[in-house]
Amino acid sequence: MPLQGSGFFKAIILISLVFFLVAVGLIFLVIIHNQRKKLHAKEKLSMNQKFESELLKTQIEVQEQTMQTIAADLHDNIGQLLSLTTLTLSSINLANQQKAEKKVNDSLALVNKSIQELRELAKLLHGEQIVALGLGHALQQECDWLQRTRTYQLHFNNQLTGLNLNSPNKDLIVLRLLQEIFNNIIKHAQAKHIDVEANLNNGMLQLSVKEDGIGFDYESMKKASPGMGLASLQKRIALINGNINIYSEPKMGTSITIEIPYP
Repeated sequence: MPLQGSGFFKAIILISLVFFLVAVGLIFLVIIHNQRKKLHAKEKLSMNQKFESELLKTQIEVQEQTMQTIAADLHDNIGQLLSLTTLTLSSINLANQQKAEKKVNDSLALVNKSIQELRELAKLLHGEQIVALGLGHALQQECDWLQRTRTYQLHFNNQLTGLNLNSPNKDLIVLRLLQEIFNNIIKHAQAKHIDVEANLNNGMLQLSVKEDGIGFDYESMKKASPGMGLASLQKRIALINGNINIYSEPKMGTSITIEIPYP
């Protein structure tokens, strides 16, 4: 009997020990889960803050780019039209009525052209409204302004017009990405032809830009000249869970393809 009682007592101790270890294990798992939950919350908060900061930076950069475009167009285009108008009016000889009438008509045409250009510029002052009208419209506006410089032969295959989907934050970043790519082309590429394509397939937005400029060694340039804008493109793409593929060779131009989950 004492032996049986001893065995029963040991069994109770063993079962109690198992329950204790299980309880300790559960408590430990709950503590680890809560720690991971807090860490995840901190990481999520940090990512949201980073995204908001980058979005604000993007908004400012889009506004700055818009102002630069307006300033350049005022100086290079409208300024020249008004100067030519002044020159034409000042050269009118009232003694020669036929020539005077022609110069007055020419001056009126120049003034009307200036008014038209100013109306187009006024649209750019509403940068956020451009994005609000849809990404296809915003990208089209950017391509139109580059084409108006008459420096490049630009073709834009825009399949985003009339798109019912939208993602304002992503749209703004995509617009800035295109502006950065165009800035790099203007500064470095020495291109003559630019092909741009934008489409949406199976929840993936694709934007591709190809140009026939001088090209470069991408891997070497990425290490030697981070200021070329490549690092900024990579960072913005990562921010919205997208991918970017850059292909370039010296004297063979450059091709950039961006893919982003959308909306």
